Amino acid sequence: MSDRGTPIAKVLRRRLTDSERCLWTQLRAHRLARWKFKRQQPIGAYIVDFVCFRARLVIEVDGGQHLGSEADRVRGEWLEGQGFRVLRFWNNEVLTELPAVLEKIAEALSPSPPLPAGVRETMRTRLAAQTSTGRL
Repeated sequence: MSDRGTPIAKVLRRRLTDSERCLWTQLRAHRLARWKFKRQQPIGAYIVDFVCFRARLVIEVDGGQHLGSEADRVRGEWLEGQGFRVLRFWNNEVLTELPAVLEKIAEALSPSPPLPAGVRETMRTRLAAQTSTGRL
């Protein structure tokens, strides 16, 4: 995290948009399945709207100015390169479809169910065979 972004992040925390405030009331204090989120958090050279570090999940709430933004694409790629998954929602989506937004976030926080033992063993065997023959 960047120390340079901290003063800006503090200002942004005090100036949340209506949609950010609406979502924050649902994310704060471990309210969503006991996951801890932070708001307006510096990560590298960027300040993200919300982040759950344990789940490596970033949530961005965007207005119309972000439509087709090259800067947002570059930022998203950088965050993904750091191991974060990035979910983006439109302001009006948060304000008018909050239950659906929360469901998408909860799905992103849920780990994939483990593969059945037989499938897992078959995959390991195939991977071992491909690795030993040099075919991946």
